[in-house]
Amino acid sequence: MECGRTKCRRDFAERLDGTLNADGKIAEAWDDLLEQIRQVRYPTHFVAFPKAEASADQLRVYETHLVYGLFQTEAYARVLLVDDDAVATRMKRQELLSRRPRPMISLVLEESVLCRQIGSKEIMREQLEFLTELSLQEGVFIQIAITAHYRDARASFHVATLPDRSEVAYVIKATGGEITRDPSDLARISMVMHTLNAKSLNTEDSRAFIRKVIEERWS
Repeated sequence: MECGRTKCRRDFAERLDGTLNADGKIAEAWDDLLEQIRQVRYPTHFVAFPKAEASADQLRVYETHLVYGLFQTEAYARVLLVDDDAVATRMKRQELLSRRPRPMISLVLEESVLCRQIGSKEIMREQLEFLTELSLQEGVFIQIAITAHYRDARASFHVATLPDRSEVAYVIKATGGEITRDPSDLARISMVMHTLNAKSLNTEDSRAFIRKVIEERWS
């Protein structure tokens, strides 16, 4: 194993941990290594953001074309992603939804996301029903932006606010996306998010709108 001729499985790491009285450190290191390997499955332009996302206490998101990755069902994600490992990575990313305390999440979805068919009608219905369930959870705010012009809202973005109040933004572009910590970029994104929050349907009306789309389009 030390020479790299055989793999170290987690059960061996656990036994080694017990034998050396390492108090969980070896098993923890094994998990950290696996996470680093999994991060290779993220697109290069995105790979730095999940770490910020996982440690954030607030997430603000605007999506123009697809359901936010943290809120995707496995079936919806499987249509979009190229292989099982990529799907597993996305599902693991969603573990922060069950973390306590978890971050406050404010999501604005453009109306078209609800009507854009990804996979079958059954997959869309399950996905939108999942959104309504999430919207009832404490600290999760989902708003629908009815199709209109919103000043400077040109592309999807994610903003993670960290416990020290610093912020990291991921802005989606035609060529993939970019990570930014630039204060001027963050200020512009914040103004756009304020506009979207103010002009989109409120959370209760958004939930009713999603249910209406389910009934009229995906039932």
